[in-house]
Amino acid sequence: MRAIALALVIAACGGSQPPSDHIDKRNEIAILWAQIRDWRREAHMPLDPPRVFEIQLARTPVQDAERVCQANHDVPKTCDDVCNLADAICDNAETICKIADELGKDDTYAQEKCTSAKASCREGKQRCCDCSGAAQ
Repeated sequence: MRAIALALVIAACGGSQPPSDHIDKRNEIAILWAQIRDWRREAHMPLDPPRVFEIQLARTPVQDAERVCQANHDVPKTCDDVCNLADAICDNAETICKIADELGKDDTYAQEKCTSAKASCREGKQRCCDCSGAAQ
């Protein structure tokens, strides 16, 4: 229903409707990004990651955003929840950024969601490292 409404608004404004696969990819990004925000809320984190992380990670691959802990650190059982959450956030970030790359560098919405997701990944990994005492 929203897609139809969007198409009507675009047509009324004289524009052409974006391809449906473009809309589907943006919807997938929105779902994954909302899931990250839900996890952040459940973990009692602010809904949005720190702006400083977004600035630092704007042009960084997700794999680099994940590198916070010492390599091959052991995660104590007490940190499982925190570290599993960080892994899930980083998995979503990787998918969001892959889709954003498919949509192109000119898709501001997709690129901003990618950057936000990478920042959430970094923050989650930092919490995991802090919990397990494995920060670099």
